Amino acid sequence: MSSASSRSSGDPVSAALDVAATRIVEAVTRLGVTNPVVLIDGRSGAGKTSLARELVARWPLRGRVQLVALDNLYPGWDGLADGAETARALVLVPHGRGVLGLWQRWDWDASEYAETHAVDPALPLIVEGVGLLTESTERLGDVRVWLESPLVSRKRRALLRDGETYRPHWDQWAEQEERHLSRDDPRRHATHVFEVP
Repeated sequence: MSSASSRSSGDPVSAALDVAATRIVEAVTRLGVTNPVVLIDGRSGAGKTSLARELVARWPLRGRVQLVALDNLYPGWDGLADGAETARALVLVPHGRGVLGLWQRWDWDASEYAETHAVDPALPLIVEGVGLLTESTERLGDVRVWLESPLVSRKRRALLRDGETYRPHWDQWAEQEERHLSRDDPRRHATHVFEVP
């Protein structure tokens, strides 16, 4: 998604994500560091993945940016909290300490861990997924984003994206999201909050 096409498309979701990407790019630029960390949280279907991809495409700093999606870390449909903790312990903490981070991708089809990926602490990092913004990750993210979106819109987008694979697990996942919201109050830990229709 380019900023030009999203501005001209008339799609309110694309327009909202374009505004969010623009403001995040400005915030990253203002930081004045070479390896900033951007965390993007929000409930299922809020637009986290689309926003993260747009940020990668528009990254304002020289060189490449790393992207880690929690969808690759959650160990199954009951794994929201475990995936978020894996991101904290194996991706964010090492990056913050300046050491190489290593994480394994969860293979949803085989229900087991697959290949290992590395996170270079010298490079900037975007991590996206529900469960990310907590008290323990607040100090590990330079720009922390919460996406707010209505249930009807989120569910429609999520089921269009993942179809019948996700439908039987929607309520199960939503309960875990509710626990995250109640326990962690992610919006409180955000530096930026964006409304996505």
